[in-house]
Amino acid sequence: MNFESLDPGLAEYTPSMHSALDPVLDAHLNPSLLQNVELDPEGVALEALPVQESVHIMEGVYSELHSVVAEVGVPVSVSHFDLHEEMLWVGSHGGHATSFFGPALERYSSFQVNGSDDIRQIQSLENGILFLTKNNLKYMARGGLIIFDYLLDESEDMHSLLLTESSTLLVGGLQNHILEIDLNTVQETQKYAVETPGVTIMRQTNRFFFCGHTSGKVSLRDLRTFKVEHVFDAFSGSLSDFDVHGNLLAACGFSSRLTGLACDRFLKVYDLRMMRAITPLQVHVDPAFLRFIPTYTSRLAIISQSGQCQFCEPTGLANPADIFHVNPVGPLLMTFDVSASKQALAFGDSEGCVHLWTDSPEPSFNPYSRETEFALPCLVDSLPPLDWSQDLLPLSLIPVPLTTDTLLSDWPAANSAPAPRRAPPVDAEILRTMKKVGFIGYAPNPRTRLRNQIPYRLKESDSEFDSFSQVTESPIGREEEPHLHMVSKKYRKVTIKYSKLGLEDFDFKHYNKTLFAGLEPHIPNAYCNCMIQVLYFLEPVRCVIQNHLCQKEFCLACELGFLFHMLDLSRGDPCQGSNFLRAFRTIPEASALGLILADSDEASGKGNLARLIQRWNRFILTQLHQDLQELEVPQAYRGAGGSSFCSSGDSVIGQLFSCEMENCSLCRCGSETVRASSTLLFTLSYPEGSNSDKTGKNCDFAQVLKRSICLEQNTQAWCDNCEKYQPTIQTRNIRHLPDILVINCEVNSLKEADFWRMQAEVAFKMAIKKHGGEISKNKEFALADWNELGSPEGMRMCPSIEELKNVWLPFSIRMKMTKNKGLDVCNWTDGDEMQWGPARAEEEHGVYVYDLMATVVHILDSRTGGSLVAHIKVGETYHQRKEVSEGVTHQQWYLFNDFLIEPIDKHEAVQFDMNWKVPAILYYIKRNLNSKYNLNIKNPIEANVLLAEASLARKQRKTHTTFIPLMLNEMPQVGDLVGLDAEFVTLNEEEAELRSDGTKSTIKPSQMSVARITCVRGQGPNEGIPFIDDYISTQEQVVDYLTQYSGIKPGDLDAKISSKHLTTLKSTYLKLRFLIDIGVKFVGHGLQKDFRVINLMVPKDQVLDTVYLFHMPRKRMISLRFLAWYFLDLKIQGETHDSIEDARTALQLYRKYLELSKNGTEPESFHKVLKGLYEKGRKMDWKVPEPEGQTSPKNAAVFSSVLAL
Repeated sequence: MNFESLDPGLAEYTPSMHSALDPVLDAHLNPSLLQNVELDPEGVALEALPVQESVHIMEGVYSELHSVVAEVGVPVSVSHFDLHEEMLWVGSHGGHATSFFGPALERYSSFQVNGSDDIRQIQSLENGILFLTKNNLKYMARGGLIIFDYLLDESEDMHSLLLTESSTLLVGGLQNHILEIDLNTVQETQKYAVETPGVTIMRQTNRFFFCGHTSGKVSLRDLRTFKVEHVFDAFSGSLSDFDVHGNLLAACGFSSRLTGLACDRFLKVYDLRMMRAITPLQVHVDPAFLRFIPTYTSRLAIISQSGQCQFCEPTGLANPADIFHVNPVGPLLMTFDVSASKQALAFGDSEGCVHLWTDSPEPSFNPYSRETEFALPCLVDSLPPLDWSQDLLPLSLIPVPLTTDTLLSDWPAANSAPAPRRAPPVDAEILRTMKKVGFIGYAPNPRTRLRNQIPYRLKESDSEFDSFSQVTESPIGREEEPHLHMVSKKYRKVTIKYSKLGLEDFDFKHYNKTLFAGLEPHIPNAYCNCMIQVLYFLEPVRCVIQNHLCQKEFCLACELGFLFHMLDLSRGDPCQGSNFLRAFRTIPEASALGLILADSDEASGKGNLARLIQRWNRFILTQLHQDLQELEVPQAYRGAGGSSFCSSGDSVIGQLFSCEMENCSLCRCGSETVRASSTLLFTLSYPEGSNSDKTGKNCDFAQVLKRSICLEQNTQAWCDNCEKYQPTIQTRNIRHLPDILVINCEVNSLKEADFWRMQAEVAFKMAIKKHGGEISKNKEFALADWNELGSPEGMRMCPSIEELKNVWLPFSIRMKMTKNKGLDVCNWTDGDEMQWGPARAEEEHGVYVYDLMATVVHILDSRTGGSLVAHIKVGETYHQRKEVSEGVTHQQWYLFNDFLIEPIDKHEAVQFDMNWKVPAILYYIKRNLNSKYNLNIKNPIEANVLLAEASLARKQRKTHTTFIPLMLNEMPQVGDLVGLDAEFVTLNEEEAELRSDGTKSTIKPSQMSVARITCVRGQGPNEGIPFIDDYISTQEQVVDYLTQYSGIKPGDLDAKISSKHLTTLKSTYLKLRFLIDIGVKFVGHGLQKDFRVINLMVPKDQVLDTVYLFHMPRKRMISLRFLAWYFLDLKIQGETHDSIEDARTALQLYRKYLELSKNGTEPESFHKVLKGLYEKGRKMDWKVPEPEGQTSPKNAAVFSSVLAL
C-alpha cells in the first residue's frame, strides 16, 4: 500500500485503524490471526484508540476487510467470486466446498463435493455451481443439491475448465486432448487433440481461445475450428499463471537453471495485434499469480506465495512502493481471485483461511447481482415463550397439555359410536403373484403406492368411486388414480420380468398365443415397435424392403429388411429390433428431429409419445424412400436395383405412399403461381371455431379428410408480380392419389380431443336413430374366439351399443377425382357397396375405395408414462404363411402391444375413448392393392459375402490374420456343420433392486453389443480352422469390455489402433444370414444368447447347442470349460476366453456326443454318461483342477465306466 497521505508513524498499524472492518475472531481460529492486533502495556488494544474521522479506505488502494476460516488446517485449493450473486466460493484440498455471503463473509453453505480428490476449479452458472476435480465434473445447486455428476475416464487428470457458451464447457488437464461437454445433455460432444500436452490454464477473448501448458508455452487457437493460430514460448521451465486483457497477454512462470527450476521475476508480455513479445516487466516479488485489474488503467496484480502483492502497469516500470502484504495464517498463499466488479480480492492460504481485500468499506462483488435466496428461519425459535404461572395461558401454545379437567374432544359415549379403522383390502395383483414359504407370503411390489404407506378410507368416503365398481380389479391403486381403471389390461404397458436365468423362464406365450412375432420393449427408443409392425403387415412394403440390400453401413432399409426376415421366421417368439434401432440412432436427421430419446425420458414418459410417433412416421417413410432410390449397387450387394419393384425415376415407397399435388398461390393482385410437389402423408386439419359452436353439429371424417388434403389457407408469400411479400391464398389440388393413404391425426391438445369426443357422441346418436330397436345391449360372442370373428358365419348385421360407442372413424372411405382437379371424399360402408357395386370397376373412372388397415393409438397412463399400441388388420397371406389353419381366406384385426398380441373385434380398432385412448396415425390402403405389385422375395445375399474382405483397422497386417477365408470349392451346403462362438462387450450396465426377501430383481438388463464373431469349419480336411474371425467396430461408448470373459481389450475395436481383422456389424451379419439361409447347422455352447445379441433368428433344427446336449432335466447347465476337461481332457479358458478355441471345442464336444450316444440311437446309455458327469461335477464343485492337482478324468473310475459304455 501507499501510505504517503497518512502519518508515517501509523503506517504499520494501518489495517487496525479501521476497527469496524477488522475480522471478528472466532474462538476456534488459529491465534496467529491476531497478528494485526497489538496490546499496549496496560492491556488496551490499539483498535480502541480514537481515530480521526478523515481516515478512510482510499479508492483504488486495497486493504484487508475480513478473514475467515473455511476449513481448519485444510489448504484452500481454489477460490471463485460468484458471477450472479454476492457470494465467494472456496474449495479445499479435501474436496469440500464452502460459500460466504457478502463482504462480511457470512457462511452460506458448506458441503462435500468429492471424497478423495481436491477441487481444482469452480465456475458459477445461473442455476448452480460447477466443480472440477481430477476426473469428475459435478454441477450442484448453491445449497448443495446435486444437479448432475459426470464421471470422466479414470486415466484423466483434469485441471481447468472454461465456459465458452451458455451450455458448452471445455475441460482440459494433463493429457493430450481437451473435452467439449454439452451441459444440456451432459454428454461429451467433441474431443480436441492438443499437440502440446498438459493444459492447466484456459482463457478466452472475443478473438482467441488461449491454452497454458505445463511446458511453459501459451497457444492461441481459433474459437470455431480449435486450430492453433500461434504459440508463445514464454518460459523454459513451466508456466505458473497468465491473463489476457485487450491486446495484451501477460504470463509468469519458472525458468530452468542449473540447480533446477527457479521463479522468474520477469513477466512476459505479448502484443496480440502483432503477435510478438514486448519488453518484459521486472517485478520485485516472486510471481505465482497474476490478474489484470482494469479500473482506470490496465494494471496488473502480481501475487507471490509468501503473501507479497504488487500492482504495476504491464508496459511501464514496477515501483517497490506499490507492494503490500497479505498476512496468511499458513506459510503460503494457495489461490487468488478478483471479483467481476474489481472491488474485491480473495486470497486462500495453506491453513484453510480466506482473506478478503477491498478498495471500499462496502464493496460489491458484481455490478448487478441478483438477490440471494436464504433458508427459512426455524419455526421453533419463533414460538413465544411459555409462562407456566399464567392461568389464562391458551392451551394451544402448550405442546403437551397437562390437565385433569375433561377435554372438549372427550365426548360422552351417548354422543359417539366407536368406528374402528378397517384395513384396506390387499391388492389383487399381490395376491395373484404371492408365493408362500411356510406361513409367510412373498410378492413383488406392484408399485401402485408409496413404499410402506397405505391410505385408509372408510366406506362412506369411497362412495365417489362407485361408478367404477363394474371394472375388474387391477394392480392400479383405485384410491389414488381411479380414472386409470378405464385402461383395459391388454392396453397397459407390458414389461419383461427378468430372473437369474434372464429371459429363459419368462412366459411370452401368456401374452401372445398367436404365431405372429412381437417386439421386445426394453431396447432404447423401442417406442416405434408398433409402427414397425404396421410397416411389416403392408405386403408390398414387406417384400420391397426384404429385396433391398446396399453397401451403406447404417441403412435403415437394410436393417428393417433383416428385422422383417426375423418376423417371417418366428413362430410366436418375440424379436428385438436392436440392430435397426442402433442404425436409427446414427442417422443425423433422427437426432435433429428429436426422435432419439434418452433412457430416463423414455422410462418416465416425459416425451409426448403421440407427437413423437407421428414425427417418426414421417421420418421413416422419407428415409426409406431415399434409401430405395439408390440404384447403383455393387454386385456383391445386388438387391433392389435388379428387382421389378423399382422404376427409373421413383422408388416403390414413392409409388405406394406418394401423392402428387399442385400448390397454387393466388395474390390479391390476381397473379397466380402453380408449383408441383408430392407428399408421403397428410396431417388432419380440424375445423376452426370454439367447441361451443360445433355442439351437436355432425362433421363426417370424410369432410375433415378432404379439408386436410385439399388445404386452403391465407398466408404471406412472395409475389413476383408485386415484387414483395403479399397476403396470398394458398390452395392444394390433387393430381394423383397414393395407393396407401397415411394420416397423422395431430390430436395434441384438449381442443382436438374434444372435437373427436363430440363427433363420436353425435355419430352414436345418429346410429341409435338409424338402427332403432335392433341394437343389442351386450356383445353376443367371445372376443377370444377370433376364428369365428373372421368367418362370414360369425358376422352379425346388427351391432351392439358397446360397439357403437366412441366411434367416428369409418372402416372405408371413397375418393373420386373430378374433371376440374377436385376431390370428392365420402364415408363408405358395406351397404354402399351393395348399392353401387364393387369399387374395382369404378377405378377406371377415377373412383377409389380405401379400407382401414391400421390405427396407432397413444395410451394415456400416468402411472407408467403412457405407451403406443397398434390395431392392425392382418391379411390372408400372413395367415397362410404362419399356417394358422388350412385354407385360410379371412382377415383379422389384432392388437399389437410390444410382445402382447391379441385378436380383437374390428370395432375396437376404431373406438377411441379420449380419456385414455387417443388416435395418432391412420393407414388406409386401396382395395386389391397386392394385385398391383410383384410380391416375390428374392434373397439378395449372395455367396461372395463369405469371400475375403479388407479390414477396417489401419494397423492390421497379414501376420495378425487368425482365419483363412473360404475358397469357392469350400462353400457350405445344406446340413454342413459350422462351429460358432461370439464375444460381447457391455454398453449399459443392468439396473437391479433387492427384494424384501433378499432376492435380486432385474429392472433393466445390461445392454450388450457383439464384439467378435468366429466361425470354424465343421468338416473336410480343414476341420477346426476358422473361416470367419471378425472383430466388430462400434461407434457407441463401451462401458465394460469384459476382458476376463471375452478376451476383448480396449483398442481392439478402434480402427485407428486395432491390429485385429475389424469389420462392420452389417458385413458379418450378412455372412451369418447367408449361412442360415443356405441351411448349415451351427454348433456352439450357449448359442441362444449369442444369436439374441447378434439379433438373428435361427430355426431350431439348425442349432446344435452343447449346453443342452449335455444337460439333464431340472439340473444345472454345465460350462464349456468343465465339459472340455471332463470329456476331451482339454484345459481351456485359462486367463481369458478365446472364441476360436471355444468354437473348436464345441465342435469336438458334438463329435463326442455322437460317439457316446451312437448318433442318438442309445439314449439310455448316454443318460448314464450324464449321470456320471453330474456326479463328478458335484464332487469337484464344478471347478476344473489345476495342472498339479487332480488327475485327468480319463484315469478316474467314473470316466472308465463311460469309456466302457
